[in-house]
Amino acid sequence: MATKRLTPGFSDQVMSLVKSLRSDAPDCVAAGVVDMSTGMLLSYETVDNHPPEVLDLLAGATLDLFQGRTVVMIEDIFKERRGITDDTHFFQEILVNSDNLTHLFIRMNEQQDVVAVVVCRKSVNVGMLFAQARRVVREHSL
Repeated sequence: MATKRLTPGFSDQVMSLVKSLRSDAPDCVAAGVVDMSTGMLLSYETVDNHPPEVLDLLAGATLDLFQGRTVVMIEDIFKERRGITDDTHFFQEILVNSDNLTHLFIRMNEQQDVVAVVVCRKSVNVGMLFAQARRVVREHSL
């Protein structure tokens, strides 16, 4: 999986994904891509200025959401009970609502350790958010 990130054009693909998420997701105020294998925020666009330390923490928070110790334990139990032996993950999408915003985290289909993040106003139509974000992620397979 990691070799794909080393191919020419990967950075362009990531930036294109972020731009598409920002323009196509309804009520979007920020979008980004996190590489959980390196713990890095690969690219982002936002309508506001955020302190660098908040942006740095986004990658860590994303890692905790998808691959925190308890989440991995739950996935391992499901795999064991279902007889699954591969490295696929059960948690593909996570929606988080804060006081004013809705945050959607989506694993990329091909690169399971790469997550697209979309942040929208809380008034967003969640169904439309999922539909548009899934479409964009599908069109931008990394």
